[in-house]
Order: sequence, then C-alpha cells, then structure tokens
Amino acid sequence: MSAPLFYDPTDPAIRANPYPLYARLRDEDPLHWSPSLKSWMVTRYADVRRVLGDPALSSDRISPFYKSLPGPLQAQVAELVQILGRWLVFRDPPDHARLRAPMQRAFTATAMAAIKPNVEGVVAMLLDQLVEHDEADIVRDFALPLPAYVIMDMLGVPRAMLASMREWSDDIRLFIGTARGVPGKYARARHGVLQMAAYFRALIEDRKREPRADVLTSLVNARDAEDAAFDDEELVAAAILFLFGGHETTTNLLGNATLALLRHPAQRDHLVADPTLVPSAIEEFLRYDGSSLSMVRIVTTEHQIADKLLQPGDRIYAMQQAANRDPVEFPAPDDCNLARTPNRHIAFGFGPHFCLGAPLARMEAQIALPALHSRYPEMQLLQDTPRWFDSMNMRGMEALPVKLGRRH
Repeated sequence: MSAPLFYDPTDPAIRANPYPLYARLRDEDPLHWSPSLKSWMVTRYADVRRVLGDPALSSDRISPFYKSLPGPLQAQVAELVQILGRWLVFRDPPDHARLRAPMQRAFTATAMAAIKPNVEGVVAMLLDQLVEHDEADIVRDFALPLPAYVIMDMLGVPRAMLASMREWSDDIRLFIGTARGVPGKYARARHGVLQMAAYFRALIEDRKREPRADVLTSLVNARDAEDAAFDDEELVAAAILFLFGGHETTTNLLGNATLALLRHPAQRDHLVADPTLVPSAIEEFLRYDGSSLSMVRIVTTEHQIADKLLQPGDRIYAMQQAANRDPVEFPAPDDCNLARTPNRHIAFGFGPHFCLGAPLARMEAQIALPALHSRYPEMQLLQDTPRWFDSMNMRGMEALPVKLGRRH
C-alpha cells in the first residue's frame, strides 16, 4: 500500500525532487486539497492551462492574504502589501491591461535585438572571470550576475548596486516565493521592499530631471501619457518588478539547466556539438525543470474543477512543473530530451499573465548556456544534492558548486 498523499513544501526531499509526488497527484488526486497550504493544488496539464487562462479566477492573492492576517501582523506587512500589491502579476482587469501595455514595450523583438550585444558582452566578461579558477559556484559566479547585470543595465541601475539589489531581492523572495520555514520572513521582506522602493523613488526623480535611453525613463514617460497613466506608486512597483522578475527566474533557469546537463553528459555533449539544437534545448530545460513551480489564483465565484466545487476565497496553486511532466501532453516526460518537439510547456504561464520577460529569458539562456558549456565541456558537479529554495512558487538552488575542468 502506498503512503498517503501529503504535499509538504518544507520537506527537503520534496524540494529536491517533487516530480514523483507530482505524478501521484496527477494520477490519484489531480485537484488535491493541501492542509498545510490550506489551498487546492491542480497538477494535470489541461487543468493547469484552464486555471491560468480562466478570467473568472483572480490573480490578486495579496489582498485576501492581507485580510486574513491578525491585526498585529497586518500592521507589520502593510507597507509591503501596499507596494507589492501593485505588481502587474497581482492585478486583474482592467488595471492589468493598462499596466501591461507600456511594460511590454521593453521586451519587443526590436528591444531584444538592441540589447543582445550587451548580453553577449556580459556572458563573455563572466566567463573570462572564471579563467583562473578550478572551481566555481555557477549560481553565484554566472547564473546570478548575468541576468542581474542585464536588467540593471536596461533600467539604468549602476552595476555597483548588484550586492544591494541581490540582498533586497532575496528578502522579497521570502514573501513572493511563499517560503514557509524561514523565521522573520515578513520583517526581512518588508526591509527589502522598502529599501528597493526608496532606491527607485530616487532614481525615478533623477529620470524626471534628466531622461536617459533606458527602460526606467520609458516607464516615467508612460506614466505621463494619457493612455497609460501610472500613478507614482505603480511606477515604483513596476521598477521593482522589472528588477526582481528580470533576474530571479532567469538565474534559476540557468542554474537548473546546468544541473540537468551535468546529470546528463551525453545531452551536454550533443548541445555543445550542435548549435542548431540550442533553441529547442532551452524549451526543454524550461519544461523539464523550469524556474517557476506554480502560479496562484483565487476563486471569486463558485467554481467547478474536475469533480469538485470550489468556493469563493479558495486558493488554487496551478502547479506548472507538475503539468510540464504530464505524460498525456509530453511522451516520456521524465526524460530530458533536448530535441523534443512539439514542446508546449507552460513554464512561462498561460493566458493574460504570460510572462512579460519570456523573450529576454530565452535570449539570455540561448547565449549563456552554450557559451558556458562550450568553454568548460568537462565541468563536473562537486555536490550531487544541491540545496533548493524553500519556495512554493520558484524552483532554484542556493548554490551549484562545480569543478570547471579543462577550458576550451
């Protein structure tokens, strides 16, 4: 007899490899009630797509969370909620469409072509910095600074601010990532949000006085346009979201993909030998062990999913990575097949909230991963059991120590 189904996101074994449990949930209880999360979990591909694309489900998980807190805790997180509650990802129509249109201009094909040389330059710089080392932490030394520098350059944030931006982002992740086992997480998240908000308020005032050719100036201009009126706090929130979202998920994508390649050396060799494989390989990394575990939706009216009736206020975790291993949609889903086609993964979400930064993340990965593994084709893991974040929403490692091996 198999053990009872119980999803415990604080269990290190589940964080390290949630996929066997996801398979059981898909087979035995595809709309699963988690007592520890006090939420529903949906795991089948078709159901996850339906939940993410359903306009009758709300993306605003911040307001109901705040209302559920006792008074003293509400006071502790009030400023945190006021700022993060303005993030695009937590807004429903019509505000969602109003905010998304000007933000999306930063990720057009023309914009991506313009920043591609900078991405290539940052990759080359980071690889050159590894030359004198026999060992490295791929997260700290490569996967983290690459997207951070790129999004900071786009916003006009000096690269010297990387350490501060990373510290504040780590604090915010404790709240956004729904970490459950970290003491003092609300106080830390509040600190990170307030520090980053203060920094961007000052930078925004600077852009009003002296406009530049950067995304932050574009957001300021959009705030002043009649068709896209950001209020002041929405502008600050948008800047924080660009910084946080622009590097956290891509850092995890690069780290998780490198781990997959080191665990599948034949696939790594294939990728290094055949550059035409790169685009499909990136899509497979996103599907196989992507950086977004789940997205949350809130039931607003009585709602039926599978054979269960959900009530207003119920919270649903749409488990993207469970859906991305659904054998109904993906043959041999537990195989990492870099030539997989078709590959209709939902690592970037689905529907109106499809990830704004997907074009940037794809481009960064397509440039960075072949460059890293071509430079160090004999790279080896120093630890086979990396430490994974305590998070319900993001999947990534705290560190990925490697022996670099012979350099090409």
